[in-house]
Amino acid sequence: MMKKYAKLIVTQGVNLQKGQELVIDASVENVELVRLIAEEAYQVGAKDVIVHYTDEKISRMRYDHCSIEHFQTVPQYLVELRNQYALKHAAYLSITSSDPEVMKGVDPLKISAWSKAVHQQCQIFYDHLDLGIDRWCIAGAPSVAWANKVFPDMSDKEAVQALWQAIFKATYCDVDDPVALWQQHRQSFEKRVQILNEKKIKSLHYTNSLGTDLTIGLNQGYLFAGGGSYTTDGIYSFPNIPTEEIFCSPNKDSVDGIVYSSMPLNYNGNIIDKFSISFSHGKIVDYHASEGYELLKSVIETDEGSHYLGEMALVPYDSPIRNMGILFYNTLFDENASCHLAIGKGFAECIEGGLEMNKQELFEKGINDSLIHVDFMIGTKDLSIVATLENGDEMIIFKDGNFAF
Repeated sequence: MMKKYAKLIVTQGVNLQKGQELVIDASVENVELVRLIAEEAYQVGAKDVIVHYTDEKISRMRYDHCSIEHFQTVPQYLVELRNQYALKHAAYLSITSSDPEVMKGVDPLKISAWSKAVHQQCQIFYDHLDLGIDRWCIAGAPSVAWANKVFPDMSDKEAVQALWQAIFKATYCDVDDPVALWQQHRQSFEKRVQILNEKKIKSLHYTNSLGTDLTIGLNQGYLFAGGGSYTTDGIYSFPNIPTEEIFCSPNKDSVDGIVYSSMPLNYNGNIIDKFSISFSHGKIVDYHASEGYELLKSVIETDEGSHYLGEMALVPYDSPIRNMGILFYNTLFDENASCHLAIGKGFAECIEGGLEMNKQELFEKGINDSLIHVDFMIGTKDLSIVATLENGDEMIIFKDGNFAF
């Protein structure tokens, strides 16, 4: 199944083309999977595979012992690794496997400083990803620490094995031909996406028993997307493996009300839990958290754009990942078990002609811009979403946590 997973990541996740280079970011714990991915990449004709390994325990030591000034500058080798390969239109793969609590207790200002520095100094790299120029993918692989968090009553070996099985199930790699099933998976999104794009929706109203009461306005010419995405060269790929969401970018200035989180958010190895965020005319005006308040504050205060939403994603409560009954403590997986929103940058593909626009043009059309994009889960069993159409009619989008159409 790991070989199937590697093939899925290369052929569907980044959809690597013959003669293209592949850059991989991964933990040293995931070397076995990385080798299989590299082998698969070369088999489909990769020009080269460049691997950047990290060790989260050493990363934690760095945060504990280095000053905040250290995190305001990115080493030149990392800047060149990202920007130069972006200019060569390499595909980019990130393997996520971090301990959900690895950064617990770290000064959130250090984490924020590093996030800002990386996005500013590797701007070419991030622009190529954000504007749909280059293909990228995030996929998961177990680490011992992550597996122990998800399955605390098992031995290390049993927990890692159990997490692998959960990942294989979540990504449909427990079937004979995952690639064929992912093509069917892609088609399953298209009907609902078409309906949502044809309905000319003006706004969506979210309510549930947690206290969420939020109205989100859509842009003129909005586009919902689902499953995967096209890059500007017309090639389709899946940026997230797994994925169960249909998503859109809201009008950045048209979000009003309050929303409550429904699941913990793991942000750079720290947990933010039981939090609420209030909006007025699109901007975050208040927020609270039972756990991780200072980290939530540092996220929201990253820049001006991090005070606004960049994404709203529709995921049924009755989804394959939710039905597994596992809390992954990893946003890549948990966001596909719950409707979610994202603070920060919006998507060029979520407005008509967006892939031909620059950042300023997208911003003028209502698509938010920021150095960050942070998803948080809001879906519940009783979530209701009602759309108001441009003609004044209403349409029930979600009832009792699931699609109503």
